[in-house]
Amino acid sequence: MTKHSHENDVAFIQALAELLNKNELTEISVVREYGEDDSLEVRVAKQSTVVQAAPVAAAPAAVAAPVAGAPVAVVSDDPSNLPGAVPSPMVGTAYLAAEPGATPFATVGAQVKEGQTVLIIEAMKTMNHIPAPKSGTVKRILVEDGTPVEFGTPLMIIE
Repeated sequence: MTKHSHENDVAFIQALAELLNKNELTEISVVREYGEDDSLEVRVAKQSTVVQAAPVAAAPAAVAAPVAGAPVAVVSDDPSNLPGAVPSPMVGTAYLAAEPGATPFATVGAQVKEGQTVLIIEAMKTMNHIPAPKSGTVKRILVEDGTPVEFGTPLMIIE
């Protein structure tokens, strides 16, 4: 909660909104500390509109019904629902290598160990190493080098 009037707050909030648009983000949250018991907490977010497309083709006439008690496989186009999906822990820019032209941290088919860095997310000029949550094989890399990502964005699949 801000105790004093800060003239620069409006310019700061406008700069955050511009940063949001420039980097194609949907939300930015920042706490600006001015001193003891004097701070500004700002959350700038875009509202997104969800559009559902109508089904193009009708379902087949004969579909086998699941057997009671049998496991049912759910097919999803959303990679974040896949087991082994590595979600982004923050908003930022994903990098697959330590620097341009360097060997990527992980490639499709590579074996990784739990805790091994699989990519970096730059947030607020800080390079954050993203570790593999488990040991396994990299099945898919879902982001390109230099791609802006949001919190929860699936980055890769490790099985």
